[in-house]
Amino acid sequence: MSDRELSGDEQQQSQAQGSGEQELATRTLHIQSKRFYLDVKQNRRGRFIKVAEVGAGGKKSRLLLAMSSAAEFRDYLTEFTEHYASLDANDESPSNTENPPEDGKLKSEMIVKDNKRYYLDLKENQRGRFLRVSQTIPRGGPRSQIAIPAQGMIEFRDALTELLDEYGTDDQEPQSELPESRSMRVENKMFYFDVGSNRRGVYMRVSEVRNNFRTAITIPERSWARFRDTLSEFVDKSGKKEGSQ
Repeated sequence: MSDRELSGDEQQQSQAQGSGEQELATRTLHIQSKRFYLDVKQNRRGRFIKVAEVGAGGKKSRLLLAMSSAAEFRDYLTEFTEHYASLDANDESPSNTENPPEDGKLKSEMIVKDNKRYYLDLKENQRGRFLRVSQTIPRGGPRSQIAIPAQGMIEFRDALTELLDEYGTDDQEPQSELPESRSMRVENKMFYFDVGSNRRGVYMRVSEVRNNFRTAITIPERSWARFRDTLSEFVDKSGKKEGSQ
């Protein structure tokens, strides 16, 4: 079960369902004054990870990563973490070196996937060290970026690793068609029923949304019939009580 603060969740869910997009899993990280959301999503073209950064003032930045790109990013996070640790061990910050880098960059790498490029730069400024991740698309495409405080790189990497272990690094299209998402309103609550799949099989994610708060459970496909029978039993007993009154 997972809890997460949401902004305009009902509207976002409706838009996602209209585009055939399903949310399979999410992780929320609080690093210094920022919140990061790591969402595994699936559409007709396959799975991908959306990373959203929300700053202290509510400003949002987003990156989209194919599963294979997310795996490469995870591996680089380990390298950047080790480099960051070595800087502290050797006390080699730009302010203490004879020839500090003019742009504040301490280490840089790049990921190329199809028509997208991701630039990873470990940098330092007056507020401290951080990893800036920029996504660009050639020919004047939009540019987006997030900044992860250096102290949170391990936590970010571990959360990303959990999602990749669960949902794999395959960019290929899902092998089988899954049922479309459903939703229903009950008084002041919304319930969303989303079917997804991972290495362990097909499952249903049932989300309860109320105000800006969501709780979800995951039910493996092999348990759907038992889950249905249990609900039917409660419905039958409730109906008999109402009939006897």
